[in-house]
Amino acid sequence: MSFAEHETSAFVAQTLSELGVEVSRPTETSVLGRLRGEGSGPVVALRADIDALPIVEESGVEFTSERPGAMHACGHDGHTAMLLGAAAELVAGGVPAGEVRFIFQHGEELAPGGAREMIDAGVMEGVDFVYGCHLWTPLEFGKVAAVPGDWMAAADFFEITITGRGGHAGLPHTAVDTVACAAELVGSLQHIVSRRIDPLQPAVVTIGSIHAGDAPNVIPGEAVLRGTSRSFAPDVRSRIPELIEEIGQGVCAAHGATFALNFVFGYKPVVNDAAATEVVRSVVDAELVDLDPIMGGDDFSAYLEQAPGCYAFVGAGGAFPHHHPRFVIDERALAIGTQMHIDVARKALG
Repeated sequence: MSFAEHETSAFVAQTLSELGVEVSRPTETSVLGRLRGEGSGPVVALRADIDALPIVEESGVEFTSERPGAMHACGHDGHTAMLLGAAAELVAGGVPAGEVRFIFQHGEELAPGGAREMIDAGVMEGVDFVYGCHLWTPLEFGKVAAVPGDWMAAADFFEITITGRGGHAGLPHTAVDTVACAAELVGSLQHIVSRRIDPLQPAVVTIGSIHAGDAPNVIPGEAVLRGTSRSFAPDVRSRIPELIEEIGQGVCAAHGATFALNFVFGYKPVVNDAAATEVVRSVVDAELVDLDPIMGGDDFSAYLEQAPGCYAFVGAGGAFPHHHPRFVIDERALAIGTQMHIDVARKALG
């Protein structure tokens, strides 16, 4: 899983070395491969994320995870396979000039993400063009989306702690009920998007985890809620934690409880460069489709702050959504994604 990809990164490093790619380890669980041409030229970076999710797998595939509670439920195993395949083809075909960098990034699924560490380690120094792609099951196999401008939302994360006073379930007047407070707070937080944010500005506030108590006849003294917010506009992004704080303090005060917020700004929005996106679109050997921006997030945005680039979606249509225990991809999509890495690199190298 995120920041613990020791065996995965070791496998990637060994595979690249066997291909003849120059290998370094920017961080403990990531890999950078470099393929240099004989002459000077552009530097093109290709990125794949390699981490899994804390999910118990129920996919039933023959390569089901052997590590309990860890699953490739977002396609990152496919991303890794595609970039390794592209590396093999680019080595075989050679790079006449310039350089291709293969970035195998750790920790995409856990904010603040591994991309920042990779950048701090220097993987983007001198890069002229950066490209990555995501297998996307809501998109049918055989289709590719590469869209300029706003593409994926900023992804931020928060934890709320409600502190009350525990007590007997049959004597609620002697306690401060954190469960009742948490239930009201979840509903109240939905008013941030529906009533406090401009309806023409996309935003999401989701509570994904609630924990309070362990017994049916005990009022717990503490409730912990964890969630995420998504947005594009910087002013909306900065406003959301202010509104969570305002609403949380009010709701908890009404119940006699106290409220504490730990808000972590995670990934900035993924904004594709128009010229770089046109390069990607020009090499797509599949049905090219336009999609609306999505509220999912990805720390590929950090690379786009360092160099012009594009993050594309490769259709891998499946019956279950990303981050689902039964998530699977249409593996035919791997060939399309691999070829896109190869063709984008060659095109960007000129």
